[in-house]
Amino acid sequence: MKDKTKPLDESKITGFFDDGTEFNGELKFKGSFRVEGSFRGTIESESQLIIGEKANVDADVKVAHVLINGNFRGTIKASDKVEIHSHGRVNGTIQTPRLIVEEGAFLQANCQTTDAPAEAAGPDLQKILEP
Repeated sequence: MKDKTKPLDESKITGFFDDGTEFNGELKFKGSFRVEGSFRGTIESESQLIIGEKANVDADVKVAHVLINGNFRGTIKASDKVEIHSHGRVNGTIQTPRLIVEEGAFLQANCQTTDAPAEAAGPDLQKILEP
């Protein structure tokens, strides 16, 4: 019998940390991932990360697209865009080609908008952004 795999639908949630979940470590995923609990560590994907209203995330994040509705502290390098919704709270550093901040959101960050994905930035810019 042949193993038939369906193509991955990037718009569907493929992973989820619910409210009350605490996770420390490294997270890598394909598809969209939603965090409603507490996460501390690193997150890496070529897809979408959703930080829910109940989430507390303290991380170094390298993704294509991130939507923030909860609390985030750390560094974001997004190759597509970062969206901070009205309930979102962000402290840290953001590097992205597109940044969207809704009215009511809290943003205390160093922001760098670029024409190219974070990893394609020149070595001088990368030295400035690296801790």
